[in-house]
Amino acid sequence: MDLKELIKNRRSANNFIEGIPITQNDLNPIFEDVKFAPSAFNLQHTEYIAVLDKDLKDKVYETAYKQYKVKSASAVILVTADRLAYKQTERIHQGMLSLGMLTEFELTEMIEDNTHFYEGRGEAFQKEDAIRNASLSAMLFMLAAKNHGWDTCPMIGFDQEKIRNLLDIPSTHEIVLMITIGHEKMSNRRLRGYRKPVDEFVKIY
Repeated sequence: MDLKELIKNRRSANNFIEGIPITQNDLNPIFEDVKFAPSAFNLQHTEYIAVLDKDLKDKVYETAYKQYKVKSASAVILVTADRLAYKQTERIHQGMLSLGMLTEFELTEMIEDNTHFYEGRGEAFQKEDAIRNASLSAMLFMLAAKNHGWDTCPMIGFDQEKIRNLLDIPSTHEIVLMITIGHEKMSNRRLRGYRKPVDEFVKIY
C-alpha cells in the first residue's frame, strides 16, 4: 500500500484473533525495514526482544496486569534502548574503516566526540536520548509490521522490574515500550479517536 494508506490503516489493535502463530521468518522482513530507522550519530540505540514462546508470553501477560491483548497476540515485542550506545561507536563504524570510508584518525575523533557528547551531558540525557531514539524505531516497527500484514498495539501498562527480571534485560537498557503483534479481531475494533485539525497543533512562522 502507499504511504498515506499505510499511515491511515495502522491502528492500535485492542484485541487479536487468538491462535495465529508468528515466526522468526515473519518477523525478519519487518526488522530488515526497521534497521533503517534514524538514530543519533547512527548509534542504533534500540534493541528488540521478541517473545514468541507461548509459556514465556503467558508470563509476560502476568507482568502486563493480565491485559487480554497480550494473551491474544501472536507475539509480544519489547523495545529497549541502550543508554551507553555511544560506547559502541568503534564497533559500529569498523566496517566503514575497513572499506576505507573512514580513516583511523576520523574514527578516533568520532569516538572522542561521541564520548564527550554523552558523558558531558550526564545520565539523565543518556536516558532521554535512548528513549527518543527507541521511540523513532518503534514507530517504524509498527508501520513496517502493518506493511507486512500484521497489526500492533504500543503499550506502557506493564511492571518494568518484573519484565526486566523475566527477560534478563541489562540495567544499562531502558525498557521503552511493549508492542503486541498479531491479526486484529475486527469485531472488537473501536472507532478511531478524534484527531485535531492541523492548524490546532502546527504553528508556521
